[in-house]
Amino acid sequence: MTSVLPETMTAIAIETPGGPEVLKPATLPVPKPGPGEILIKVEAAGVNRPDVLQRRGMYNPPPGASPLPGLEVAGTVAAIGPDVEGWSVGDLVCALVAGGGYAGYCVAPAPQCLPIPKGLSAAEAAGLPETLFTVWTNVFERGRLRAGESVLVHGGSSGIGTTAIQLAKARGATVFATAGSAEKCRACEELGADVAIDYRTEDFAAVIRERTGGRGVDVVLDMVGGDYVARNIDSLAVEGRHVSIAFLKGAKVEIDLQKVMARRLTLTGSTLRPRSVAEKGAIAAALKAEVWPLIEAGRIRPVLHATFPLAQAAEAHALMESSAHVGKIVLLA
Repeated sequence: MTSVLPETMTAIAIETPGGPEVLKPATLPVPKPGPGEILIKVEAAGVNRPDVLQRRGMYNPPPGASPLPGLEVAGTVAAIGPDVEGWSVGDLVCALVAGGGYAGYCVAPAPQCLPIPKGLSAAEAAGLPETLFTVWTNVFERGRLRAGESVLVHGGSSGIGTTAIQLAKARGATVFATAGSAEKCRACEELGADVAIDYRTEDFAAVIRERTGGRGVDVVLDMVGGDYVARNIDSLAVEGRHVSIAFLKGAKVEIDLQKVMARRLTLTGSTLRPRSVAEKGAIAAALKAEVWPLIEAGRIRPVLHATFPLAQAAEAHALMESSAHVGKIVLLA
């Protein structure tokens, strides 16, 4: 099934590894969906830290993926490949992709596609897949966060952070978050954080010890790495789980294994982009069952900081690298 498609589209290509200025509009053929795939007419595409790393030449796409940046999109179904059921041309859709989102059209594996939640615009929906897939699999599957437990979310004002705060709170957890200014801390509290800690002026580990009576938190979601990891371990309760999803301050760390052993801690983490379609499809199914109802009930909302036309991807990346944003940055195709 297909609609009338153009032969070419505008996309954002990476001319050579470098700064935001290497992102340039290009005219490319419209891709065709293969077996088990959907072609999406992109209305909006989320901007994420991995896109910045790819632009710098530090995070190459997995084999077979589009070389174009962009890991999440929203729009309408434009064509359906063989062996796809449950979707029709014209359906509203958002999707996690392994690349290719910064374009007028993007191919997505059908299991990684979800309906745009009722009441959301395409721009809002484009900011959901990367963050929700990441938060769900790391906080609730690997981190095993349950109602009545507590979690520390680093980078609370980021796209991942704003999502993790809301979802953890909606599912009954006590939420601690760190952010880099008083204004960002207020934003975290408005989203549901019970305690927001300005990491520039406060020692988050000391605050957590004080606010939990020395117990610590059950889960830490860490995207910082470096010297944060030892302090995260000091912030964990007995049987606590430390989940790493990035390492802005470095991947190599020194930890005290005696603390890990004495408190029976779990250190884990994951990447999302290289995982199989089947694995990502399982996450999508869990999101549709567990999280989509919360979004449609208004208990979780995408936090949209700014939108840019697709041709201004360089400006969007400059904003991302400034860390001046709260929530998501989205390109409009």
